[in-house]
Amino acid sequence: MPENREELEKEIKDLRYQNLQLATKLSEAKALADEKQRQLDRIKNSLPWRMSKPLRVTMHFFLRQGRRLKNLGGPRGIARKLKSKSIEKRARIQHGTASFPDEAEAKRQRETVFPKDIKFSILVPLYNTPEGFLSDTINSVKNQTYGNWELCLADGSDDAHAYVGKLCLKEAEADSRIKYKKLEKNEGISGNTNECLKMASGEFIGLYDHDDILHPSALYYYMQAICEKDADYIYCDETTFHGNSVDNMITLHFKPDYSPDNLRANNYICHFSVFKRELLEGTELFRTRFDGSQDHDMILRLTSAAKNIVHIPKILYYWRSHKGSVAADINAKEYAIEAAKGAVAEHLRSCGYDNFSIESTRAFETIFRIHYPLKDSAKVSILIPNKDSKEVLKRCIDSILEKTTWQEYEIIVIENNSQSPEIFAYYDELKSHPRISVVTYEGEFNYSSVNNFGAKHATGEHLLLLNNDTEVITLNWIEELLMYSGRDDVGAVGAKLYYPDKTIQHAGIVLGLGAHRTAGHGHYKVNYENLGYMGRLCYAQNVSAVTGACLMVKKSLYDEVGGLDEGFRVALNDVDFCLKLREKGYLNIWTPFCELYHYESASRGSDLSGPGAERYEKECEVFRKKWKKVLDAGDPYYNVNFSLDRSDYSLKINTEEEADGR
Repeated sequence: MPENREELEKEIKDLRYQNLQLATKLSEAKALADEKQRQLDRIKNSLPWRMSKPLRVTMHFFLRQGRRLKNLGGPRGIARKLKSKSIEKRARIQHGTASFPDEAEAKRQRETVFPKDIKFSILVPLYNTPEGFLSDTINSVKNQTYGNWELCLADGSDDAHAYVGKLCLKEAEADSRIKYKKLEKNEGISGNTNECLKMASGEFIGLYDHDDILHPSALYYYMQAICEKDADYIYCDETTFHGNSVDNMITLHFKPDYSPDNLRANNYICHFSVFKRELLEGTELFRTRFDGSQDHDMILRLTSAAKNIVHIPKILYYWRSHKGSVAADINAKEYAIEAAKGAVAEHLRSCGYDNFSIESTRAFETIFRIHYPLKDSAKVSILIPNKDSKEVLKRCIDSILEKTTWQEYEIIVIENNSQSPEIFAYYDELKSHPRISVVTYEGEFNYSSVNNFGAKHATGEHLLLLNNDTEVITLNWIEELLMYSGRDDVGAVGAKLYYPDKTIQHAGIVLGLGAHRTAGHGHYKVNYENLGYMGRLCYAQNVSAVTGACLMVKKSLYDEVGGLDEGFRVALNDVDFCLKLREKGYLNIWTPFCELYHYESASRGSDLSGPGAERYEKECEVFRKKWKKVLDAGDPYYNVNFSLDRSDYSLKINTEEEADGR
């Protein structure tokens, strides 16, 4: 706090000046955008523009085809794409009925004696269910290879669909494990499911839609997870299908292991949720005010309370897509969008957050961007190692000074072995700037050592490791990183980085990806407009690691894990650093809302060819040895069903030995 009135007045004056600078930047940007829009409107309203429309349409068609051909890599690329599609088709087949147990395997599963005696209560709310769909749903439970289950059916159908009750009563008479109740009136999804729960006597509860299909071994695999991993909340991979066969798959959803930030932004868990009944103590199952997104609300609440959340990386749930179903079109239930926002908001408040905002993303109406509140005006120290490359460094620093809206930051340039007179002249210019300092690291280049040295000179609460060959795009880029870095449960935070052609250079790091089986970038070289696998390029999410080219972390955590390991001189030090944070229980996060260009290796060159290749391979060997157990376990935020040879979330074809998953 200021000690006297003069200091207070000076602080107020400084803040007013900073606000004025910020307002000026925003005003200039708005004026420029408005002027560009006026120019565009004049062009579009002109007679030549209107008359040339047919020509433009034809021209753009051929340009699009040219871009597609270029993106595919020419004739060879097209051949690779066709081969990839063939592999994808074969991979999809193995997740349909081909994955069902044969007679011998089904017999083995039915006869398996587990160390625990668990009954599953499968809850199915009914409402005017088509007869064929209902029969398929019931039969897929009756065909389960694990037999200790009960099927609880609560029927809110109207009189015109009386066949629903007749079919259920017939099934209940034939199998005592099937329980049926006709409701006096339809209570909606939430109310009908809650009525199902009143009928349930099992230790574990499963939620199942009235028109979907379960894999025959679903409960068997869930029972394995309970007995072997003491799971209290379980979910699996799923697919949508159309028609009368699950082999008519539309979208296969292979999910990450439990990822709290993913779940807040997107109900990726969805089906087939099974959980220990004890998790419901003191809370409801479905809450009617969240109808349309009642499952997202429930999953957020119960996973927050669960101790052992287990993801089974197998497609065990087949979600039928038909007219009027959410699987076919979210617009069939528009109220689901607002219900989902409400569910996420309530969850965030229960976690102690306030003053946040939630908005839909371009991926989907129910995939969200969450604006977390910034706790305070924390200072950020931006560390930029540099050797020569005046123009590269200048482009980076100019973009920071021109575009950054956050006021509490400093830039520390870490000079290392420069020789050109022009860079030292530029350093002299930088030193006159109140936010910038230049420190000198003496010794051969070691990225880890250079950054550790720079961190010792930092006065900020947060460190932002930044390559000199980057250029800021997002005005509030620091805020987008800081809203996560400021959280107590978060370790490292990374940004979305593009090559100059706007293809993606970095969108989070996947362990084991690539030829060296160390780590690689997911969605690598994908076009910037791409939504990503299941919309994953459009929301902030948990990842195992992010690149050190733009990485924010609390300085206290940086020191806690000993900074960057100086044994990794050039490569994999950022991945190693993130894994050290993950090992201590912190979440690492990648956000697409902080964007920069990355002119990769502009200063030092690539490590994958020339003299650096041998050193790179040695560092890979050290990394594989140090993190062997982690690599063998697989990346929890990826999925064992994805290929490790490609970065585009292509499916792999399992061998017989791999058929049982991770």
